Amino acid sequence: MKNFANLIKALDSSNKTTVKVDALTEYFRHASDQDKVWTIAILSHRRPARPVNTTLLRLWANELAAIPLWLFEESYHIVGDLAETIALIIPATKAHSDKSLSEYLHEMIALKAKTDEQKREYLHENWLALNYYERFVFTKLITGSFRIGVSQKLMTRALSKATGVDEDALAYKLMGNWNPGTITFQELILDEKSSDYLSKPYPFYLAYQIDGDVAVLGHPEEWAVEHKWDGIRSQTIIRDGEIYVWSRGEELVTDKYPEFQSFVGVIPDGTVIDGEILPFPNGEIGTFNDLQTRIGRKTVSKDLLAKTPVVIKAYDLLEWEGRDLRESAYDERRQLLEQLLDNVKGRGLPLQLSESVVMDSWDKITAERMRAREMRSEGLMIKRRSSTYQVGRKKGDWWKWKIEPLVIDAVLTYAMRGSGRRANLFTDYTFALWQTDEHGGRELVTFAKAYSGLTDAEFRKVDDWIKKNTLERFGPVRSVTPQLVFEIGFEGIALSKRHKSGVATRFPRILRWRVDKKIEEANSIEDLKNMIV
Repeated sequence: MKNFANLIKALDSSNKTTVKVDALTEYFRHASDQDKVWTIAILSHRRPARPVNTTLLRLWANELAAIPLWLFEESYHIVGDLAETIALIIPATKAHSDKSLSEYLHEMIALKAKTDEQKREYLHENWLALNYYERFVFTKLITGSFRIGVSQKLMTRALSKATGVDEDALAYKLMGNWNPGTITFQELILDEKSSDYLSKPYPFYLAYQIDGDVAVLGHPEEWAVEHKWDGIRSQTIIRDGEIYVWSRGEELVTDKYPEFQSFVGVIPDGTVIDGEILPFPNGEIGTFNDLQTRIGRKTVSKDLLAKTPVVIKAYDLLEWEGRDLRESAYDERRQLLEQLLDNVKGRGLPLQLSESVVMDSWDKITAERMRAREMRSEGLMIKRRSSTYQVGRKKGDWWKWKIEPLVIDAVLTYAMRGSGRRANLFTDYTFALWQTDEHGGRELVTFAKAYSGLTDAEFRKVDDWIKKNTLERFGPVRSVTPQLVFEIGFEGIALSKRHKSGVATRFPRILRWRVDKKIEEANSIEDLKNMIV
C-alpha cells in the first residue's frame, strides 16, 4: 500500500502529463505483478464494490476521532471529500503496515460479507495502522469512488514505457471483461492469446469539438457528414456465433438489449459495428430520457421491451470477415457498412444506417445542423473521408459540431458547497422557474442543478451573497432569497414524471450571471416545455 499511496501522491501533486507518466512508469517497473494488475484496474475504473456505506464510515471515523458529530459533518462540508476528511480527523499514529495493495483489496472484497461490528473493527485497526496519505488512499478504495486526474490513455502510455508493449496493443488488451482478482499480469499484459480476441471490442475513436468557423476545415468534399446521435456509443461484435455489445464505458451490455440477439445468424461472423444505441418508441427516434428507462436495468421486462425498443444507428465498420479494417480509409469502411446493411435489409433487424448528409457547401451543412433537434440529434459529425480509425481522442480527422444549447433564464433557490479546490465555496446551485397555479398566482419550481460556467471571481462573489442571504439550512444545503437570475444552457429536454417541474434537462450548465435581470423576468416552466420539439 505504501508504494501505491506514494504513486497517488505523486500523481495528485502535479498537473504536468510528463510528471504523471514518469511516476506511473517507475511504479509499473518496480511494483509486484499483483499490485500492477490492481493499479491498472483502479485507474481504468474496475474498482471492487463498496463494502461499507458512507453513513457507517462517517460514524466510525467520528468515533475514532472522538469529536462531536456536528464538527465532523461541518469539516466534511468544508473539505468536500469524505476520504480526505477521515484521513485528516483521525489521530496521527506511528504504526505501520507492510500489507500490499493487492492484500488490502482482497480484504476489502471479503469485508463486504462481514457483520457491521467486524467491519468497524477492521476499519479502526487499519485507519490507525496507516499514515495520512496511506489512510486517505485506503479510505478512497473503501468508498469505491477512487478518481484521480489520470486518463486510461495516460496510464497506457506509461505501461507501454515500462513493458515495451505497443500502446495500441495495450489499449486493446485492457478492453473487455477481465477480473483483477483472478487474472495475472502475465496473462493481462504480456501474453498473446487468441481466445481473448473473441469478445473484445476495439478502443473507441473519439472526436474533437469544433469551436468557431467550420469552413477552416477546407473543402466540404473532403469530409463525410452525418448527424451526431444522442444515445449510447457502442460496438456490436459478432464472432463465432456469439454477439457481444459493449458501451464506450467498457461495459458489456449484451443482456440489457436482447433485441440484438436477432443479429446472430444473419450478420456474418467476424463483424464489428461502431454505432449508437437509440430508443425507438413508436417507430421513431426517442429522447435520451426514454433510453434511461433501459439503462441500469438488470432485467428487461416484456412491457419495457414493447414500450421502449432500441435500435443501433450504425456509422462505422471496424471488422469485416474477421479482418481488422481500422487502417482502411473511412470511405472504404463506410462502403462495406452500406453493403452489409443492404444485404440484411428486410430481415427486421433493429439496425439502421446513420445516413450521410451530402452537401456541397458549408452553408448547406450549417443549415442541416440547424435541423438537429428536429432529427433528435446533438448536431453533426464531420469525418475526413481518408481517415483511419484511430485510438482515443486525436485531433484533425474527426470533429463533432454540436448545436447551440437551449437557453433559459432561471432563479437561484438553493446552494451547496462544491468539492476539490471549491470545497470552501457554495458553487453547486439549484435553479427554479416560474409556474402559475390554478388561482393565477406564481411560484418558483426547481427544474435543474448546475455547478459550472462562472469564473472563479464570480463564484466567490455569489458565495459571499449566498452566505448573507441564507433563508434555511438543510444539512449541507442552503435555501436562499430568490433574487439572482442566471442564464442556463442545456443540450436537450424531455417531459419527465420523475421531476417536480415535469421536465428533465440534459447537461445543464450556467452560461452567465444575468445581473441585468430581476426575478420577475425569469422564464416559466411553460416556456421550458414549449422548447420540446
